[in-house]
Amino acid sequence: MPRSTTPRVLQVTGLLAIAGLVATGCAKNKTDSAPAGAAKVSVELDDNGCHVSPDSVAAGPVTFTVKNTKADKVSEAELLRNDIIMGEKENLSPGLSGTFSLHLNGGKYQVYCPNAKTEKTAFTVTGAAAKASQDPKVKADLDQAVSGYQSYVVTEVDKLVPATKKFTDAVRAGDIPRAKQAFAPARYYYEEVEPVAESFGDLDPDIDARVNDVTDQSKWTGFHRLEKALWQDKSLTGTAPIADKLDADVAKLKSLVAKTSYQPAQLANGATDLLNEVASSKITGEEDRYSHTDLSDFEANVVGGEKAFDLLKPALTRIDPALAKTVTQQYASVLTALQPYKKGSGYVDYSTVGDDKRRVLTQKVDGLAEPLSQVAAKVNS
Repeated sequence: MPRSTTPRVLQVTGLLAIAGLVATGCAKNKTDSAPAGAAKVSVELDDNGCHVSPDSVAAGPVTFTVKNTKADKVSEAELLRNDIIMGEKENLSPGLSGTFSLHLNGGKYQVYCPNAKTEKTAFTVTGAAAKASQDPKVKADLDQAVSGYQSYVVTEVDKLVPATKKFTDAVRAGDIPRAKQAFAPARYYYEEVEPVAESFGDLDPDIDARVNDVTDQSKWTGFHRLEKALWQDKSLTGTAPIADKLDADVAKLKSLVAKTSYQPAQLANGATDLLNEVASSKITGEEDRYSHTDLSDFEANVVGGEKAFDLLKPALTRIDPALAKTVTQQYASVLTALQPYKKGSGYVDYSTVGDDKRRVLTQKVDGLAEPLSQVAAKVNS
């Protein structure tokens, strides 16, 4: 899960944004078409900063097209309001582009490009609070979707808390076999809703950073720090404080998701962001590099994204039935491709899955990425 190494603390209250839209590395540089009537904003990245055009639009649906023109140090752009991440496009190497769509109310925003010489650029939305213009039946379906997703996130994080404690209790007890057994099941609930956690600034890195995501390894915490202790170091000596912090961070996540709200486009953005997680770190084997439990995370990302899509599906079927059918079929294809690797209640060690088989999984993810990347714009009118 690529992250900026620039320290940042975002104060999250009220509206929670789900980050991301087009899956890089699997979407073949596909960009979404904006819905009819949506404002179009171009964001070009270079090492000096974000170049936003126009820098002011009217309240309502907005589609941002982000392109990395020649930046080596900058690979993402985020839209912030009061330091809340509203949406983002990340993992853009030079020459790549992607989009994200949102329904914006009037007010002052910033486009944030981590690691640029000038990281933040002012962006203004004018006019009264934006109102959706969908057909009443579509609007009712979308209202139900966002309500259902809020309940789903709360439920999954409620499961994450005790599952994490089962893992951390074993760590504190120094019981390596029991901790190893509890590692992947605990992470499963986190991986289902990971884009939500990523919206809370430093909370996701604290819970889920990999070793290459941190500049000071003495401050490295979370699941992967304990994964290294279990599988590589083969010692849990001194890890009790890390286990305690993981419990505290998961409890904080629970308190935050209980008071969040969403936009329909954010559900679609989050589904695609989860697919991006699969392409960028699960299929490559980077995520669980010590335990090789990547396929469990892979399934959780796909299941979490499919849940968001399923909630949007009634509205999308009214808007674009062909697209709804295609995405449904492609989700089923990805999950079917995982079945040969099932082992008991989990999956085989990912290091035993050869490159040829990984390529097949990549092809299945590619087949889903392109149609899924179109959904946010469809539900954002």
